[in-house]
Amino acid sequence: MKTLKNILSLTLILAFALSCKNEAKPEVKTIEVETTTAVNTKKLDPNATYAKAEFTIDGMTCAVGCAATIQKKLGKMDGVKSAVVDFDKRLAMVEYNEATVTPSSLTETVTKVADIYKVKDMKTVEAFSTEKKEEAKVDCPKACCKDKKTACKADCKKEGCVSNKEAA
Repeated sequence: MKTLKNILSLTLILAFALSCKNEAKPEVKTIEVETTTAVNTKKLDPNATYAKAEFTIDGMTCAVGCAATIQKKLGKMDGVKSAVVDFDKRLAMVEYNEATVTPSSLTETVTKVADIYKVKDMKTVEAFSTEKKEEAKVDCPKACCKDKKTACKADCKKEGCVSNKEAA
């Protein structure tokens, strides 16, 4: 009985040892793949009239998640030539085909990204603003000076103001 167990054990060990030799070569398959450029697959109409819109977006909390996602969604819209979302300024600048895209569709696209995003101050512009708009600081009261170099009253005595006589 003991000899039978030894023979059976030896047979099983030899069977496993010989069956583990996997000398089969892997099968190589060649698959043809159509290559396309993923950079810009949209077709833009060269004869289209493109308008530029600027608007603020409230509700963004980060540049990578919020602003980048909104910019990507706006850029993928049919008829949109370019889209830039500036997180620091909370400003979106979009150039679009007037025939296929409307300001309301831009607003709808932004609000569909997430409910927290709100579009405000949508306006059509000739050129995109490049700097953050800051209010001009004037030392003179509004009745006196329009800006630091021009005066609207001849008797202005504030520093930095020029009287009408000197300006003329």
